[in-house]
Amino acid sequence: MSELPKAYSPQDNEKRIYELWLKSGAFAPDNADKSPTCHLSPVTCHSQSQNAHRFVIDMPLPNVTGSLHIGHALAMTLQDILTRYHRLKGDETLYLPGTDHAGIATQAVVEKKLAKEGKRRRDLGRAAFEKEVWQWKEEYHDRIVSQLKSIGVSCDWSREAFTLSDSYSEAVNTAFKHLYDKGLIYQDFYIVNWCPKCGTAISDDEVEHKPQKTTLYFFKYDKNFPITIATTRPETKFGDTAVAVNPSDDRYSQYVGKEYKVDLDGVKRTIKIIADKSVDKEFGTGAVGVTPAHSVADWLLKDKYHLDMVIVVDKYGKMIDVGPKYSGLKTLEAREKLVQYLKSAGLMQNEKEFENNLSVCYRCGGAIEPLPSLQWFVKMKPLAEKAMAAVKSGEIKIIPKRFEKIYFHWMENIRDWCISRQLWWGHRIPVWYKQDAKLKVQGQKLKEFENSLEIRNSKLEIDGGDNNKEEIYVGIKPPEDTNGWKQESDVLDTWFSSALFPFATLGYPDTNTDDYKRYYPTSVLATGYDIIFFWVARMIMMGLELTGKVPFHTVYLNGLVRDEQGRKMSKSLGNVVEPIELSDTWGTDALRMALVIGTTAGNDVNFSPSRAKGYRNFANKIWNASRFVITNLHPNTPENVPKVTPERLTEQDKKDLAQLDKITSEVTDHIEHYRFSRACEVLYEYFWHTFADVIIERSKDRIKNGGEDAQAARFVLWQILRTMLVMLHPYMPFVTETIWQEIPLDLRADKLLITAKWPRAEGAQVESKKYKEIPMSLREAKQS
Repeated sequence: MSELPKAYSPQDNEKRIYELWLKSGAFAPDNADKSPTCHLSPVTCHSQSQNAHRFVIDMPLPNVTGSLHIGHALAMTLQDILTRYHRLKGDETLYLPGTDHAGIATQAVVEKKLAKEGKRRRDLGRAAFEKEVWQWKEEYHDRIVSQLKSIGVSCDWSREAFTLSDSYSEAVNTAFKHLYDKGLIYQDFYIVNWCPKCGTAISDDEVEHKPQKTTLYFFKYDKNFPITIATTRPETKFGDTAVAVNPSDDRYSQYVGKEYKVDLDGVKRTIKIIADKSVDKEFGTGAVGVTPAHSVADWLLKDKYHLDMVIVVDKYGKMIDVGPKYSGLKTLEAREKLVQYLKSAGLMQNEKEFENNLSVCYRCGGAIEPLPSLQWFVKMKPLAEKAMAAVKSGEIKIIPKRFEKIYFHWMENIRDWCISRQLWWGHRIPVWYKQDAKLKVQGQKLKEFENSLEIRNSKLEIDGGDNNKEEIYVGIKPPEDTNGWKQESDVLDTWFSSALFPFATLGYPDTNTDDYKRYYPTSVLATGYDIIFFWVARMIMMGLELTGKVPFHTVYLNGLVRDEQGRKMSKSLGNVVEPIELSDTWGTDALRMALVIGTTAGNDVNFSPSRAKGYRNFANKIWNASRFVITNLHPNTPENVPKVTPERLTEQDKKDLAQLDKITSEVTDHIEHYRFSRACEVLYEYFWHTFADVIIERSKDRIKNGGEDAQAARFVLWQILRTMLVMLHPYMPFVTETIWQEIPLDLRADKLLITAKWPRAEGAQVESKKYKEIPMSLREAKQS
C-alpha cells in the first residue's frame, strides 16, 4: 500500500482531479456507470438500480462580461452540492451549464474598450461592432468556464449552452412568434424607463432605487399663475400641461377645471387644473405639476384627463424644444439655470432639503429618465395568472416559503414587460417591415426625441404599399425574398432569452428530442433571491405558456454575500472579495466550506476571507486523519487479514458505529431539506472533534497492541472514514477525491468517489443477524 504524502497541497491536486473527472465522463448522466456495484459492509449503500430517479438542475447564467464574483461562487457551490449528492445517491443527474450574452452589460464593456482605442460603435457600424463583441465573448467565455471549473462545478460541459447560439436563437424566435400570434406581444408608444447612459429602454424590474438627499422647490410658473407647486425636478416643468390637486382640498377647489396661459422663462404652455384622488394633500403645497411625457404617474393622468404631452428631455438626457436658453443643456444644468431665474424673478417661494429615492439603471448606475418611446411589450397578466396557480397548487415549491408572498405580490401587481432594447448586441427582434413604408402617428403629431426615430406601432397608420395597408412579417426565419424588407433594429431584453433556458437547452422548439423528453421539466432551480423577478418568475411564465409544463418543481433561493460589516460589496468601497484568489491561496474546498457554513435559505451572509484559511485547516485535518487510517489498514498482506465478526467488536465499537449511523441520517435529512449549512456543520463537528480527536486517538493503543482487537479497531476506523469521505464529497470534492485515489481499489470498490454510493444509515446496526461475518474489503467480500 502506498503511503499518502505528509501534507495536502490543493495547488498540486485540484487540476489533476478535475481532469480525472472530465476524462471519466462522470459529469454526464448518460455516461455514468449504472451497474449496481454495492459491496457488503456495515454501512450499506444505495444501488443505482434501486429507487433511482432523474435529477436535473440549471446553472444561473453568468454573463460573458468579466469574471466570477463571490455571489456566483456561493450559488454555484450550492448547486454543485445538490448535484454531487444526487449523483452519489444513484440518481441520473444532469447539471446544465451555460453563459448569457448579457445584452446591455456586454455592449457597455465592449464600448468602453473601444473608447480607449479611440473608436466608437456608430463609426464602426453594426456588423463590425458585433464582430468586436463576438471576439470579446470568446475570450471572456473561456475565462468564465475556467473559473467555474476551478470552483469544482460538476456540470455536463458537453451540453453547455450560450444564449446567442444559432440553436438558442431559433428557440427565441419561436417563442416570440408564438406570443405574437397569440396576441401576447404587441408594439406601442408608451412611457418607459430610459437610460441615457446605456442608450436604451429598460424594464421596471431593472430600475434600482438609490436613497438621496435633494431639494424640494416651491415656485409658480409666472406671476399670473394662482397656485404654487412643489417639485424636485424643476427642469421638467417646461413639459407640464396640467396641475393636479386633491378633490377634497378646499384651498384649490375654485381653480379646478380652469386653464391658464403661462410663460416659464420664455417657454409658453397652457396649464389645466385637474382634481385627482392620487394627489397627496400633505406633500409640498398639495399641488403638483403634471408632466405626461416624463412621469409614469402623469402619463396615466394624461389618458384619464385628455391632457397634451410635451417632450422636453431627449434620449441623451438633454433638454429639447425649450427655447434657446435651455435647449441642449443637460438636465442638471437646466435645473440650476432655471432655479436661478425663478429666484431672480421672485417666483421661488421656498426650498427644503428632501430625502427620496433616485431611480437608477441596475447596470450602469446612471439616472433613469422616463420617456415616451415606441417599444415592444409582453402582456403579463395572462402569463402571471398561470404562474401564480402553479405555486398555489404546490406544483412549484419556493424555499424559503416566505418568498411566496413576495412572488404573489409582484405577480398580482405586474405591468406589461418592455422587451425591446435599443442595442446592437442581442437577439434582433424577428420582425421585418417593408422599407418604403412611411409611418405616422394616428390622430396626433409626435415630436421626435431622437435624431432618427422610426415610429412603428400596431396603433400607428402606415402610409405606402397597397391602400396604406400595414406590411409586416413576423417569423422564426427572415422572409424567403428579403428584397424590400428591413428587419427591426431593436434587440430583445436579455431576460427574454434567458427565461427560456430550462427547455431551450434541451431541444425546444423540437419537443421530441431525447433530452427534452428525458430531462424536462427540471428538478430544482437554485439561485439568488435578487433575481426572483428578473429570471425565476419569467422562467415559470414562459415555461407554462410555451411548453404547458412548469420548468422546475423546487426553487431554492440563497441570500447575497456581503462583507464582514454586512455591506454590499462594491469596488467603490474596496470590499470586493475575489473567489478565485481565495481558491488559489487556500484551496477550493476551503472556499466552498467558508461560503456554505452559516448560509441559510433566503438570508444574506456576511463573509470574511479569513474563514477560508480556517477551513484550509479542516482540509488538512481530513488529510491527516485519512493518512493515519489508510496507513494502518493493512499491517500484513491482505490475504492474511482476518475477518471481523460482530463478536470481535467492543461495546464502544458498536456505539461508534451506531453514532455514525445517526450522523448519516442527520446529514442525509439536512441535505434532502436544503439545510446545506447544518449538514456541513454536523460533518465538520463529527469528523474533527469525534472521529479525529476521540475515536482515532482511542484506537492507537489498540492498533499498537495488535491481535484481533487491533483488527476490529482498524475495521471501525475504515467504516467511518469511508462513510465520511462520501458525505464530505459534495462540500469538499477535491481533497476527498484525492484521498480516495490513494486507497487500494480492493477497499474502496468504486474507482471514483464522485460516482461512489451514498451511505444508508440502516446498515450500521452491526448486531443484525444478516452480518455473520463482516469483510474488511471488496476482495474479501468476493472471496467469501
